[in-house]
Amino acid sequence: MKITKIEIEKINIPLITTFKVAFAEVSASTSVIVKIHTDDGIVGYGEAAPFEPVTGESADSVILALKYFQQALIGMDATDLEGIHLQMDKLLIHNTSAKCAIDIALYDIKGKKMNMPLYKLLGGSNPTVINDITIGIDTPENMAKKAYDYVNMGYRILKIKIGINPKDDLSAIKSIRDKVGYDIKLRLDANQGYSISTAIQFIEDVKKYKIDAIEQFLPHWNIEGSATIRKNSQGIRIMLDESIHSPYDAARSAKIDAADVFNIKLMKCGGLFNAEKINSIAEGFGINCMVGCMLETKIAITAGISLVAAKNNIIDADCDSFMYAKDPNMNMTGGFTFEKDIFTLSENPGLGINLGW
Repeated sequence: MKITKIEIEKINIPLITTFKVAFAEVSASTSVIVKIHTDDGIVGYGEAAPFEPVTGESADSVILALKYFQQALIGMDATDLEGIHLQMDKLLIHNTSAKCAIDIALYDIKGKKMNMPLYKLLGGSNPTVINDITIGIDTPENMAKKAYDYVNMGYRILKIKIGINPKDDLSAIKSIRDKVGYDIKLRLDANQGYSISTAIQFIEDVKKYKIDAIEQFLPHWNIEGSATIRKNSQGIRIMLDESIHSPYDAARSAKIDAADVFNIKLMKCGGLFNAEKINSIAEGFGINCMVGCMLETKIAITAGISLVAAKNNIIDADCDSFMYAKDPNMNMTGGFTFEKDIFTLSENPGLGINLGW
């Protein structure tokens, strides 16, 4: 089954409101959609959702990388995931969201060829996943109101962005707990905004609010610092996100006990092929994983949720970003449905997504 054509299209994604994290404010996003055609008529869909502070890519650089890949990949066997990843890695270092777009499309093709939904292709049997919902940095009052609204919508896990000012962060967490009580699971994400000393003090101050996990206190390179924080975590799970781009990052972090959980993002690691490797390394060291997301459409979100559904070691899902778009479906049907925080994957082959354009 040979690759005959690769189509590339840039799409703009306006958001409902500005979303604020420790190192950025975002009011719109851009994704690059690919369609890979094969000689037996199967078309696979993939997506790159670059984010400069994390992947080092822009939509325009992704398009250039994909055009570069086109020249080498046309004529290759679409089921040769190992060979195609090796070819992309030989051509360009990094460029992980561009590689992810190709990767997801190839898995979509493989699922369609085998007449299997992606979650089963990846080894799973249960199509349902519990997803969290994320609250960006705002005033404590506004964050608490959003938390209350989400809980009333049926969400049982809230992910709270922090990382600019520890005092404000504590105030926000207190306000949220006052609004939603203690039966709701809270995870925090500092997005590299803290130092070792402020992180350790923050853990001491916030532990009374029954926090499930805190993600990426430190700059991405400082995994040794994360190991120090973990030793002082007082029962709160420490998660690494921006520090984990590759299987090599996972192995290095696991060896020094830098985290209890790895946040796998397909855009950081180049797609499902490397995401499975990261999860296997983590599992070997007794570390659980979560699958997170950038600001993605239903294409990449479906791929991420499928990975969660397929792997027992991936126990958490943070795949909610499509919901912040003004048009969450973007003329895409299928992939998954959701009721409250329960997401159910399609039984159609591959991603199970149809594009209306």
